[in-house]
Amino acid sequence: MRMKLQKFTEFANTLLPHETAYLLSTQQFEDDIKLGILELIDFNCNNIRQFTPYDPAIDKRKYSNLKNWITERLESIDVDVRFDWMSRLERQIMADAIEPQEEKQLLKAIREYDKLDFYFTKFYELVEVYRHFLLIRMRHAHHKVANDFLKNYRQKYEEGKATSERIHEATLDIVNQYSRNSAQSLHWENWLTGVFYDEEVDGLNRYLALVRLTFVYFNYRQFEKLREKYNYIDQLFKDGQYYSRRILLNYYANRVMLHTKFQEYDKAEYYGYLSIREKNSDYIHYVNNLSAVLLRQKKYQDALQLMRSAYPEMKNTPSFHNRIGFVAFYLKCLNSNQQYKNSENYAESFLQAYKKEIFEYRWHIFFSSYLEAILQQEKYSKVLKVVRKYQLLEREKQYQKNANYLPTILWYNAVAQYKEMLIQKDEISTLIQESIGQLDRVEAKQHQLRDLLEELRPFIPGVINRVQDKMLMA
Repeated sequence: MRMKLQKFTEFANTLLPHETAYLLSTQQFEDDIKLGILELIDFNCNNIRQFTPYDPAIDKRKYSNLKNWITERLESIDVDVRFDWMSRLERQIMADAIEPQEEKQLLKAIREYDKLDFYFTKFYELVEVYRHFLLIRMRHAHHKVANDFLKNYRQKYEEGKATSERIHEATLDIVNQYSRNSAQSLHWENWLTGVFYDEEVDGLNRYLALVRLTFVYFNYRQFEKLREKYNYIDQLFKDGQYYSRRILLNYYANRVMLHTKFQEYDKAEYYGYLSIREKNSDYIHYVNNLSAVLLRQKKYQDALQLMRSAYPEMKNTPSFHNRIGFVAFYLKCLNSNQQYKNSENYAESFLQAYKKEIFEYRWHIFFSSYLEAILQQEKYSKVLKVVRKYQLLEREKQYQKNANYLPTILWYNAVAQYKEMLIQKDEISTLIQESIGQLDRVEAKQHQLRDLLEELRPFIPGVINRVQDKMLMA
């Protein structure tokens, strides 16, 4: 049976809290009923676990008019809509096909330009193209408008390009440290912070600086500094600055990681569900992050249901990094729901199809989930066979440099060896303790280590007790 106001409800359910906050702060409704509907939309956006239905007794035209108003108001400030408009105009100018009405809008935008917006660089380059178009046609009055703009903003444009280039230099160090632990990036903090807080810098460079700072602070585990900056930009988003759904969804996904680091899992889950309200090119990445949060909260059925609902999008994603990450978390969800045989079978079929890509992108997380499924079925000889066949211990030694490394495969292999009577209890105890001692940033990994030890407790309870006693003493 069709729910009353189904179309409007579906539309309202796609809205984001920062969108409704902006709409409430800028509305000037004289109609209290419309305002009440907007306030209810905002309530439902902010309370994603507590939906209040919309009143079917209200005239449907009010819902329709409000929907149109919301769409138009958000489109008017959407930086990505503006980018598309600029790209379309550039193509038209280059093809000598710009429409008179479009040209009027462009001239108006040039004349009224008074503050660097998100895509300032793109707009400047559009005006450069337009200036050529005007001069050859001897349209001197309009050429003067374009030329004056370019002269007035030339320095800002050059500064913006230089800032963008330097952000790229910073990114090389930051990404190399994050992925290979082969560079340092903390020396970029002050400069990136200056760019982020500088209101004279265009929005794109400011946001790119924040994204890089996110990586820096994660690399060095300085999360409080990151929270401060996220709270700052949170208010900008509520005011409608730098608005686009794409940017908001990315921001929500980053907050998932931030709140996870503070072990604020309810907040992480809240932002996680917000981040997947739209299926964009990063959707699978955001689903992976949310599933990890749900698993951490032991919401195993919710996590599995989430992964199954996103499965069609996973099959179509061009990113093997995200696809393999998805499969690894899907296996974890199956394992957490004690569907070990299903997990094993799926892992083996995926491995057969994508062996090369697995080892190129995310082999450690994939094999950790796969081996867990085998181990939980007490197939100890098979664990040892898989580890030998793919040389996983040798690979894991190289992987130790990774910032997120845990000795998962080493421990699974050791448990299998112990159960097959290939090593003694003292040997496995020593191996686990020594591998903990060799970890970088072991303090930051205490929670994950405890989870892994508890996972192995049913197999080696005495060893786990001994190791945990040593950890407490340390």
